[in-house]
Amino acid sequence: MHSEAPSLRFMLTGDLVRLRPVEPEDADAFYRWHNDEEVMRWLQAYFHESLASLRKRLADRRENSHEKVTFCIETLEERKLIGVVTLRDADPVNARAEVDIYIGEQEYWGGGYGTDALRTVCRYGFDTMRLHSIELGVVEENTRAIRSYEKVGFQVDGRLRQSFFRDGKWHDSLLMCVLRDELT
Repeated sequence: MHSEAPSLRFMLTGDLVRLRPVEPEDADAFYRWHNDEEVMRWLQAYFHESLASLRKRLADRRENSHEKVTFCIETLEERKLIGVVTLRDADPVNARAEVDIYIGEQEYWGGGYGTDALRTVCRYGFDTMRLHSIELGVVEENTRAIRSYEKVGFQVDGRLRQSFFRDGKWHDSLLMCVLRDELT
């Protein structure tokens, strides 16, 4: 896992993935993922959006900044778009941010791509953004994601009881955090 020097088109490179800025032409993949019930199962509630609206939103989106940076996740070898990762709500005073990640292409689930993307974006957050801690929230039943987060060094810091509603019932969410010196 290493970060490449910025090029004409900024990318970060891990062992299995590269992270690059979101482009308007990524809308078709996002639209497909956002309409896949299994992909969206444990993600926060969202509202359905037309493909035209999603294309416009991506075309009009603000550029990455210290407060919020979003990257597409591509496989390193095939350059196939498989997911998205965001560092958001970055607080320069307290040197912390939150991370959101998902792999939209189900055939890449369980192959280490999400773990590598998370490790790569965390390294960017610690090395480039000078963060001290990165946090995330995850539904307790999302055990595959929790295992991935733990491989990167995230630890459970707390529990939000009955904070997520899915399938007609309430689920607990876990607050997880990794500190700069805990990243594996």
